[in-house]
Amino acid sequence: MNIRKTISEELEDFLSNYTPEVRNLALALRDLVFEIEPRVKEQIDFKASLLGYGYRETYKHIICVIILYSEYVNLGFPRGVDLADPEGLLEGTGKYARHVKMRELAQIESAEVAALLQGAVEITPYPGDEGE
Repeated sequence: MNIRKTISEELEDFLSNYTPEVRNLALALRDLVFEIEPRVKEQIDFKASLLGYGYRETYKHIICVIILYSEYVNLGFPRGVDLADPEGLLEGTGKYARHVKMRELAQIESAEVAALLQGAVEITPYPGDEGE
């Protein structure tokens, strides 16, 4: 992975509410997101306990979210039903969204998770590419 993107004071504050294990999972996923798509903007939602990554602060332009829980982290995809998932990693029963539950760093380093993220980047409209 590339060198970790700078961690803002706001992100430090957000992550301070979680165990070191959950914090490390979230930061490793964050690194992977920026490695696969460095153009994304990071959004921190304290109330929803999530980090959002997309091209704009609109649902249409969100590639993925990292949702933090007390013992694990979910990598969520707003358009998860449209992703190729040959390994069957995606969970959820919503109309569109799916997620992968992350409990270990080794999961994040897998080619399958990188492929899901790459697929999410490919199906998320980039501002300007859609006639905006």
